[in-house]
Amino acid sequence: MSAKVEWNRRSFIKGAALAGAIPLIAGGSMAQQNQDKNQREQVPSGQVPKKPLGRTGVQVSAMGIGGYHLGSAETDQAANEIVAKALDHGVDFFDNAWEYHDGLSEERLGKALRGKRQQAFVMTKVCTHGRDKKIAMRMLEESLRRLQTDHLDLWQIHEVVYDNDPDLIFAPNGAAEALLAAKQQGKVRFIGFTGHKDPEIHLKMLSHDFPFDTIQMPLNCCDATFRSFETRVLPEANRRGIAALGMKSLGGSGELVRHGAVTPEQGLRYAMSLPVATTISGIDTMQVLDQNLKIAVNFQPLAAAEMQALRDQCRVVAADGRLELFKMTTKYDGKVGREQHHFPTTQELPL
Repeated sequence: MSAKVEWNRRSFIKGAALAGAIPLIAGGSMAQQNQDKNQREQVPSGQVPKKPLGRTGVQVSAMGIGGYHLGSAETDQAANEIVAKALDHGVDFFDNAWEYHDGLSEERLGKALRGKRQQAFVMTKVCTHGRDKKIAMRMLEESLRRLQTDHLDLWQIHEVVYDNDPDLIFAPNGAAEALLAAKQQGKVRFIGFTGHKDPEIHLKMLSHDFPFDTIQMPLNCCDATFRSFETRVLPEANRRGIAALGMKSLGGSGELVRHGAVTPEQGLRYAMSLPVATTISGIDTMQVLDQNLKIAVNFQPLAAAEMQALRDQCRVVAADGRLELFKMTTKYDGKVGREQHHFPTTQELPL
């Protein structure tokens, strides 16, 4: 039997076995809704533990809430409920970006944190995509207005995924200068950057010895084997005292689970067990939040042998990046970024 046929067979069997583990979409039959309610009631008491944010002296929750998916929630009320329950269980790290859902994600987070801003560590990202400092500072003001706050806890450069991004960011009057200016003005506490495409680009950013406080990267069971941020960037960030922020623990849209590579618990526990400050997870329904809280509340890291077993379990499907589409395709590349770099947008690409 060929390796490809064997993978397809095992993928089908695992996928069928995991069908009940994948969160249900809101709605469905009354029986499904009752099951969802019962699942929500099973979230354990306790809090998501805190971890140090690098050398900053601040601590943040070991699991964070992804901003893009908050904008994908069905209603503002649904987003409010996700944020409220997350806070109740000690989740205080909230991710976002200026361009997510054309500003809706920031607006929703701002509304959800009314009267609760002091409980939250709010991060958003500037989306100049190579444009100048003036545009970055304008975006900052727009983000502050949408988020209904006078300062950000963390401001990061978004989507550093093109080979020439470091050159553009550190050019005179570039986005790096905007980060420093915003920090000096007291509009942001900490600064960093994020990207998902290639560890070489992250390392090129770090080679400038800029005073980044954070660095965000994809970290999951498959990444350890293919074009690995875990083995190449994470040790360097830790060496420099820069807080590592993990993302795409299940592949960005659950690819690792849907194709039977891992269960949600295995994937999230693996990512949270790495030496990171927080693992940012996309959550757009209460079902997904409850699933993740069951894993994150009272979290205990996996042992080294358990981590290696999960790497080995994923080794074959990880080898060509088939489940990490953010590295291999344009699926997770933003439209604005592609336009600014003079590439066709995903909508314009031939089928």
